[in-house]
Amino acid sequence: MSRPRLYSGMQPSADSLQIGNYIGALIQWRDLQEAYEAFFSVVDLHALTQPNDPEELRQQTRRTAAQYIAAGIEPSKSTLYVQSQVPAHAQLQWVLSTMTGFGEASRMTQFKDKSHRYGADKTNVGLFTYPILMAADILLYQTDIVPVGDDQKQHVELTRDLAERFNGRYGETFRIPMPVIQRDTARIYDLQNPLAKMSKSAESDAGVVWMLDDPSVSAKKIMRAVTDSEGSVRFDKENKPGVSNLLVIYAALTGRQIPSIEDEYAGRGYGDFKKGLAEVVVEEFGPVRARALELLDDPAELDRILASNAARASEVAEKTLDDVYAKVGLLR
Repeated sequence: MSRPRLYSGMQPSADSLQIGNYIGALIQWRDLQEAYEAFFSVVDLHALTQPNDPEELRQQTRRTAAQYIAAGIEPSKSTLYVQSQVPAHAQLQWVLSTMTGFGEASRMTQFKDKSHRYGADKTNVGLFTYPILMAADILLYQTDIVPVGDDQKQHVELTRDLAERFNGRYGETFRIPMPVIQRDTARIYDLQNPLAKMSKSAESDAGVVWMLDDPSVSAKKIMRAVTDSEGSVRFDKENKPGVSNLLVIYAALTGRQIPSIEDEYAGRGYGDFKKGLAEVVVEEFGPVRARALELLDDPAELDRILASNAARASEVAEKTLDDVYAKVGLLR
C-alpha cells in the first residue's frame, strides 16, 4: 500500500535559515518523512515576489537546499527539489487562477497586510497570486497533508476550496489536502524582542540564531538573550516571554519536557540556564553547519542531487497536469 503524501517548502530568502525554521519546520519534516511520501521544495518562484539580486537568489537557493539536507531531509528518502525546476507548478497556477475569484484572492490576510504596508503601487501581482501558486504547489502532488505555520492556514484553506471547485466542475481530479498546523511550542521568538516572532527579516541580527552561524556566535547570542529581573527559570509566556522562549528552544532541541528543565535549573539563575542552552544549541547545530558547508563546497554535486530530485517530482507533477489539461480542454 502506498504511503500518504506530504508537501511543504520554504523560500530561499536569506543566506542561512534560522533556529525558528529548524524547530518549526525542519525537525517536523525530518520525522514526517518516515511515515509519508514527502515532497519538500525550495520555493524560489515565490521568492521573486520580493526584489532580489539574481546571483544572490541562486546562491540562497543552493544554501537553503543544503541546510534541508544537513538537517536530516534525505534526498534518497524524500523528494527534495527546487520549485522552478518543475515547470508544472507555474502551468497549474495559471489554470487555478482562472477559477479564483478576485475578491477571494483579495481577502488573503498576508496580501492585505503587505499591500496596506507598502501601498498598492509597490505591491506586485505576483504577491496577489502567491496563494494560487501555493495551491498549485500542493495539488500537483495529490497531497494528503501540508505542515504549515498558522500564518499559512488561510492559504491551505484556499487550496482546499480550489480543489473542491475543480472537482465539482470537471470530476474527481485533486485530493483534498489537510493542513497540519505546527504546535504553538514550535514558534520561536526573537532573542532580543521575545514578543516578535524570530524572522529572517529581523531588524537586528542580535536576536536571530542562524543555522550557519559559527558556534561561538550562537553561544554569545544565547548568553545575551533578553530575560527579566525575577531570576527564576519557569515557563510563563505572558509575564516571562524571554525565559519562556528559551525554555521552548531548550525543550525542542533536547526532546525534554519543559517542567523537567525548570526542575534542573530551579534556584540556579539565568546565567547557568543560558550556559546550558548555549551548549545544547552548539551541540545541535555544529554537525548541521559542518554538513551544510560540506555540501556547498561541491555545488556541482548539490546541483546534481537537486536535478535528479526535480526529475522525480516532475514525473508525479506531469501526471496531474496531463489530467488537468485534458479536463479543461487544452491540447497536449
